Amino acid sequence: MFRFPWSSAAVTAAAAALSACGGGGGGGDSPAAPSGSAPTPDGSPSPAPSPAPAPAPGPAPAPAPGEAPAPAPAPAPSPAPAAGVALPLPNDAQAARFLAQAGFAATEADIATLKSVGYNAWLDLQFLSPRTESHWDWVVRNGYAADANKYSFYEGFHNSVWRKFISSPDQLRQRMVLALSEIFVVSAMGFTFPWRTMTMTAYADLLEENAFGSFRGLLEAVTLSPAMGAFLAMRGSKKEDGKGRQPDENFAREVMQLFTIGLVQLNLDGTPQTSGSRAVETYDQTVVTQMARAFTGWDYDTAGNSGSPEYAVMRRPMVHNASNFSTGSKTVLGASIAAGTDGPTAMRQALDTLANHPNVGPFFGRQLIQRFVCSNPSPSYVQRVAEAFNNNGQGVRGDLKAVLRAVLLDPEARLTDAGVTSSGKLREPTQRFVQVARNVNLTSAGQWTLGQTMDTENSLGQSPFFSPSVFNFFRPGYVPPNSSMTAAGVTAPEFQLLNEVTVTGYLNFMQKVLTTGLGDAKADFSADVALAGDARAMVARQALLLGGGNVSDATQQRIATAVGTIAAATDAGKLNRARAGWMLLLACPEYQIQK
Repeated sequence: MFRFPWSSAAVTAAAAALSACGGGGGGGDSPAAPSGSAPTPDGSPSPAPSPAPAPAPGPAPAPAPGEAPAPAPAPAPSPAPAAGVALPLPNDAQAARFLAQAGFAATEADIATLKSVGYNAWLDLQFLSPRTESHWDWVVRNGYAADANKYSFYEGFHNSVWRKFISSPDQLRQRMVLALSEIFVVSAMGFTFPWRTMTMTAYADLLEENAFGSFRGLLEAVTLSPAMGAFLAMRGSKKEDGKGRQPDENFAREVMQLFTIGLVQLNLDGTPQTSGSRAVETYDQTVVTQMARAFTGWDYDTAGNSGSPEYAVMRRPMVHNASNFSTGSKTVLGASIAAGTDGPTAMRQALDTLANHPNVGPFFGRQLIQRFVCSNPSPSYVQRVAEAFNNNGQGVRGDLKAVLRAVLLDPEARLTDAGVTSSGKLREPTQRFVQVARNVNLTSAGQWTLGQTMDTENSLGQSPFFSPSVFNFFRPGYVPPNSSMTAAGVTAPEFQLLNEVTVTGYLNFMQKVLTTGLGDAKADFSADVALAGDARAMVARQALLLGGGNVSDATQQRIATAVGTIAAATDAGKLNRARAGWMLLLACPEYQIQK
């Protein structure tokens, strides 16, 4: 067993290393509305922008492992290549960095493939990659859908999610599932009814099925899913009865605020439209009320369960009951739904209006940039992604493959390779765990009994599909308080999870993963052990796979020096060197900030 002294305060100070994507976070790079105005597009309070003076240029000393690096001086704007220009084949570091953005991790084989075929061809291969066994089929095949688990706490669901994230070869699809689960949130924390395991299993499959489709198709699939119907109370919502009952407004409000258009009108580059000194609101309570009426009458498809297991209803889209539908004309966001329109048509017209709203491209696109590439994208980056959303080049709107390609291949996403240091994001805990699990080939005996990881003191403080509310684990407009990012108005969503308790919990959890494994899953350190006699070479390999060229040579040398103090004369000593190398890198802010 190896032990290291950890400084949670030092890791928390890594906030200083994160700034805006594309050079500087103040002024126009922040999506925040003007001081004293309406909230930012996601509803978070907006601080008044107050750009800090630029630091004097000059090299900073290399940080010790676990210490925050000194804030890098903002570089002069680099000339960005024109969008659509073919990118050269990447080197090892560039390939590893891209793979950590577009997926969860890079292996030597992944790096070799990307270096051989290039970025665009790699994306083509991922878009064509077949899906592995569905969550539903795996859960059923492994006996978790038995009657004994009818009221269990998601027995088997965690297992299958970790199985896919850690072992499935379609990394881009799985990374998109994680992103979508944090935008179109359905949280397992909100369910107490029977067959909740199957409800969440079906929803995870739905996100996977629609990950590379159209935004409009994804929106309708989410709307009619039993999971979303139960979570945001659209299921069973009935027309007004003249005695005080009104249609439930929960889904109608959140489908606008969180899933499609946000709270304020946006320019194509994601900046708020203003009138006077205030941002222009996207909708008001009247629109919510009208929208809610268009979503009445939906419920589980129990009639289709004949000859099927009781839980099969959780896999089928909800069906409409006309007797519960709110008839009469409706007006949503300026579009009229005529009186006499049936419920399914009214629902689809409402979704058409939302999906075609000019806000969707910048609102949804900005969140995908945040989930894959950087926390505080520049307006020009957002605009290029929004343009790809609006038109994939063939006149198609909402093509998610085109949007992903725009997010990942944008000049600002790739320019960090050329020395732009003021970009990036804090890797969320789930991302860090899955990355190292893939890098050390964490393999299950078959059941993937890793459990949920919400405990903040001894685990990640985050578990996929278990967010505390519909607002996810962190808000897209979150600005860390009391930091250099506060004055600049730099959004850094993942920092909402970062505090001294969660830093300690993360390190405790990672040490357990590396030493004893997790559940029935164990790591394979054979590749590291083969290099352990040369601590510097072993750490260089680990740093490449984790940091993609972002962990400095000086930091690698300091880690290698520490690792080298562990005797490597025996297999046990070599194994401890391997574990120590991974652990010190996982604690290093140069790794934790994904550039």
